[in-house]
Amino acid sequence: MHEKLLEIVQKHLEKPYRKPLARYSESAFMNAEKIIHGAGKPLILDSGCGTGESTWNLAQMYPDHFVLGIDKSAHRLSKAESLLEDSDRNFAFVRADLFDFWPMAVGAGWQIDRHYLLYPNPWPKKKHLMRRYHAHPEFSTLLRLGTYFELRSNWLIYLQEFRLAVRHVLNIDIEITPIEPEIYLTNFEKKYHISGQSLYKICFSLNKD
Repeated sequence: MHEKLLEIVQKHLEKPYRKPLARYSESAFMNAEKIIHGAGKPLILDSGCGTGESTWNLAQMYPDHFVLGIDKSAHRLSKAESLLEDSDRNFAFVRADLFDFWPMAVGAGWQIDRHYLLYPNPWPKKKHLMRRYHAHPEFSTLLRLGTYFELRSNWLIYLQEFRLAVRHVLNIDIEITPIEPEIYLTNFEKKYHISGQSLYKICFSLNKD
């Protein structure tokens, strides 16, 4: 694990993040607000949804919820267009920078039932630590967006760091557990599992009362 992780997490807690919002993220958020209010269902966020298969799978697993998939890449999201053919679908996609979108969602008072972070880019080089979710200035914002959280990765160090950061911010202990998926939520999960790589997840719930 990165030796300066907790120092960086604490610095971010003490110093507000002041990055200007990208215009396309603001537009995406306004569009998402309309979609979600129109759906009228409990909300699931699929942050970093990539090509959308995880959003679709979560929508099948939770038909009484509305699943919003968010990704920064227009190219990746273009591959999800075929999933949008069903007019009765309980999911949608928006293109936005997560680190713009999360604070806007908090500011708007979004109530999120479940929040998924599935196989994020681990940014394994030490110099890229702050690109990992748990070392980014908006990590504490992320932890305000959900009652139930689930992170999956094939890189154990990523989960160990995430667990340590959660403990530092929220003062709770969470477990890392190995997984043997019967249903692949993402193409990465399928690829990693078939190739024999170990897969792990962190699941935890927060009492928002």
